[in-house]
Amino acid sequence: MCSIVKLVVQVRLLPTPEQAAALAATLSACNTAANFASATAFTTGARREYGLRKHVYRELKARGLGAQTAQHVIKKVADAYTTLKANLRNGNYGPPGSARRTAIEGKPIAFRAQAGQPFDDRCLSWQIDTRTVSIWTTAGRMRDIAFTASAEQLTMLAVYRKGESDLVCRDGMWFLCATCQVPDPPVATPEGFMGVDLGIANIATTSDGKRHSGRGLNAVRHRQRQLRARLQAKATKSAKRLLKRRRRKEARFAADTNHTIAKQIVTEAERTGRGIALEDLGGIRDRVRLRKPQRVTLHSWSFHQLGSFIAYKAARAGVAVIYVDPAYTSQACSACGHVDKKNRPGQATFCCTSCGFAEHADVNAARNIAARGVAGWAVSHAADDAA
Repeated sequence: MCSIVKLVVQVRLLPTPEQAAALAATLSACNTAANFASATAFTTGARREYGLRKHVYRELKARGLGAQTAQHVIKKVADAYTTLKANLRNGNYGPPGSARRTAIEGKPIAFRAQAGQPFDDRCLSWQIDTRTVSIWTTAGRMRDIAFTASAEQLTMLAVYRKGESDLVCRDGMWFLCATCQVPDPPVATPEGFMGVDLGIANIATTSDGKRHSGRGLNAVRHRQRQLRARLQAKATKSAKRLLKRRRRKEARFAADTNHTIAKQIVTEAERTGRGIALEDLGGIRDRVRLRKPQRVTLHSWSFHQLGSFIAYKAARAGVAVIYVDPAYTSQACSACGHVDKKNRPGQATFCCTSCGFAEHADVNAARNIAARGVAGWAVSHAADDAA
């Protein structure tokens, strides 16, 4: 039976100046209403959707919001407080009593004037054939707003779109982010596994010896850190504004790089009929002990994002993915299995002190991960067959 994966299709809107003004006014009105609802939730303690609706629904309607839009504003606020509660419970804002946590707990959640707003099919309709949308605004129903999309995106919107679509304004550009529920093909039984080692010098290295994004990428990351440090040192309003822009630019760069690496890895695994073995990196930032420059490099890249990209692309291609314990993969010899710290005389060098096998350290680790993937797959499927 095929599983269902939720994907977000983002298309860019091409509104006329009049349409763009109406969209901007709508987002502003929705987020002003959301701030009112958030303040009400904070003072009354009614932070769940049903309880909050009793306090604010009539007022939101009086402010000019439609019935469905008001409901979505209330749900957005309730979801924001649910997320805040989870973050506080997990200690993401520091321990109880810390300055940061106290400041966050002491004020209502605030929404930016141009923060995203969800719309359902009662407020938003898609005309895929003409590449236009019709959307509710505070100025009335705005029709024939053009959008641009690839052929693949149009197919996904036409066949798999389901649920809400978020209206987003980013850097003066307008986007719609639509949720699509896409069925995954069945996972084929793999003919072996491709191991993937994630690291600092090379973002990803496969057991085939392919190293993804090494010295060139690290030079870009180093330059970005230097620019960020100079702006942080200035601490002026303009510097802070530039820092926000740079943060978004760096995030887009990282996501694009991760997408490219993930696509190459999944394509090669699919071509050769193999599965993909990944390291289980849960808690890596707490486990790994590195020198300060290496810690900066480790924490400034989203390895979790890369892993998730590989996983969902593999699921869409019917490629098996398994997670293995990464312990000692960098110290163990992929030829004889001997484990010794002395096997790693240098960052990029592996030379077994037992059998003399020599290889690039990241390639050797990836081969160990591949071998553990084969063993893990056999154990898990033997258990399934027994059950």
